[in-house]
Amino acid sequence: MPLQVPPLPPPVAPCSVQPGGGWCMSVELAWGCLRRNVLRRFRPRYVEAMLEKRQGECPNCPHNIIDPRDLKFFRNVCGYWFRPEDDRFQWRGRLGFARAGLAELVIFSVILWALTALLAAGAVFLHWTFWIGCAATIATWLEIVWFFRDPERTIPGDPQALVSPADGTVTHVEEVDDPDFPGGRALRISIFLSIFNVHVNRLPRDGRVTALRYFPGAFFDARHEQCAQRNEQFWIDLVEPSGRLIRIKQISGAIARRIVCCLRLGEEVRKGNRLGMIKFGSRTDVLVAADRGAEVFAKVGDVVYGGETVLMRLPASGKQAGDNSR
Repeated sequence: MPLQVPPLPPPVAPCSVQPGGGWCMSVELAWGCLRRNVLRRFRPRYVEAMLEKRQGECPNCPHNIIDPRDLKFFRNVCGYWFRPEDDRFQWRGRLGFARAGLAELVIFSVILWALTALLAAGAVFLHWTFWIGCAATIATWLEIVWFFRDPERTIPGDPQALVSPADGTVTHVEEVDDPDFPGGRALRISIFLSIFNVHVNRLPRDGRVTALRYFPGAFFDARHEQCAQRNEQFWIDLVEPSGRLIRIKQISGAIARRIVCCLRLGEEVRKGNRLGMIKFGSRTDVLVAADRGAEVFAKVGDVVYGGETVLMRLPASGKQAGDNSR
């Protein structure tokens, strides 16, 4: 029998790229407020120059945007933007780590290395068993560094290819009920991301972003049977020029509580580009119409890589009647 998907509660309009918040985000926002006050006090010419370079409009803007750093959490809900040549901070995206996780990387590094130093002192001056704790904190730090890595990927040039939106292991390849797709049915491929996988999500196809919906919810393990129906999640709808709907669902897990999506409504996007991430173990689904004659390659148990592994090939034409968004 096909899985009967109960309706989720009404979505909440995202107020930032990380609508679930979090204490690391709060620390970074507080730091941003301090940084802007310092800039206004000691570097007014810089502030004036950046405001002249700021593009777009954001009437009654509540986000307090001085330079591109201030858009990190508000790119998806703010009308301001900066041209690439005016962004002096693009180098942060070339460090090999997820830009959305740089604050966590810095904060956890400070905490863990301070704890490591204390444990090492205990081992030297009190008892050798403190070295065990020292080794554990170093191992934890290495895992956090490994978790937030963001490697480059080779994007397949095949125009009919639908690539994986995430790194991980395929757990479901199945048809499900979904009234937004033709005939009320969708083909869903689900990918489980362990804490050892890259957690940056990528776009599976070219298209235009037509809907962004955030659903607060529970935090079951990402492999739990009720995960897709009850966990906190973020839905991204893409519509291709042909009219075909592609839906990506970022779903939280027992450890992952922070979903990040940096896309803007109406934005034209390209296959393989980064769309956000989920911080720590989680799940990502991709859904397409079930009656399109897709050539599916993904199988349960397959290990896949975001932006690189071809999950299926779609027919060249995928025109879909009706409105694709609720």
